[in-house]
Amino acid sequence: VYRETSAKMLATCIHMMQGTPYVYQGEELGMTNIYFDKLEDYRDIESINYFEEFTESGLMTPEHMMKCLMLRSRDNARTPMQWNDQKNAGFTTGTPWIKVNPNYVEINAEEEVKRADSVFSYYKKLIALRHQEEVIVYGHYELLLPESEELYVYTRELNEEKLLVICNFTDKEVSYAVPDEFVGKEILISNYEEQEIKQELSLKPYEAIVVRR
Repeated sequence: VYRETSAKMLATCIHMMQGTPYVYQGEELGMTNIYFDKLEDYRDIESINYFEEFTESGLMTPEHMMKCLMLRSRDNARTPMQWNDQKNAGFTTGTPWIKVNPNYVEINAEEEVKRADSVFSYYKKLIALRHQEEVIVYGHYELLLPESEELYVYTRELNEEKLLVICNFTDKEVSYAVPDEFVGKEILISNYEEQEIKQELSLKPYEAIVVRR
């Protein structure tokens, strides 16, 4: 339900931080993990070795170990890049080294490049902001709610520039008391329709808002 919304939120959280953002292929499309139900579909040697070690020793049943691989295997994020809705997601006319995620028909670069509200388009905005705003690259970082298990909130500050980054990591609405200096200020980017920055914000599921003082 929140695939695109949460992908944009996670991208906001990372791209507004210090350091160089690393974009892993397909992340900018909101590509998802695949969940293989057969061991022969995996290519990762570590995953295959773990399966054999734990099942042959009797520590886990094959069925339970397959569920573990669905959660933890690196191969889940290594499926071919989804370029379009054609055969093998447009990745190859031959046989790919690992299976293509079947959701390529809905999730692919060709569709997202055309759409203004896609995850891809949102990544372009984030990358452009890093080129335009020195505070995102060089600003001091301060975490505001270190104990929160719902919100990840921090500021970036450089000279007179200051940003407030608010990210809701849950599928629930969460309230947040906005610091006085940011009330009524400009929204730099958000993954929902922009709302007025009031003293008390009600953040929608997986909402991300960046406010400029």
